[in-house]
Amino acid sequence: MSHCAFCSIVAEDSSAHRLYEDDHSFAFLDIEPATRGHTLVIPKSHYETLTDIPTSLAGDVFQTVHRVASALESAYQLEGYNIVQSNGVSAGQDVFHAHIHVIPRYEEDTVALGWNGEESDETRQQEIATKIRDELSPQP
Repeated sequence: MSHCAFCSIVAEDSSAHRLYEDDHSFAFLDIEPATRGHTLVIPKSHYETLTDIPTSLAGDVFQTVHRVASALESAYQLEGYNIVQSNGVSAGQDVFHAHIHVIPRYEEDTVALGWNGEESDETRQQEIATKIRDELSPQP
């Protein structure tokens, strides 16, 4: 049976520097770290994107993200960290098993996260807010 790269790690078919595991989530060091301690947190079951993960399981996974971030802060006396989660090719996802990066930040690091923000007028913002609120409203 073939697995995705992360499923292979969970199944112990591939090696990884395993940091934490519980019934639903798994944390291990990134093999191409942006900084010292860069960790990936995944659901143990295969889901391609964040929105594929059942809501209750997403909560469990993010509890592990919280736990890992806290451990990194303590281990390295961090002044900051980034939580990065990408979905789909256009967002930069290259392993199609949902995963969350916990990236410790250091004064001397070379990590560059950002985007070119665009100004938006009030009318357009109101249209966008209404459309999103409609999607968030409970469906009958």
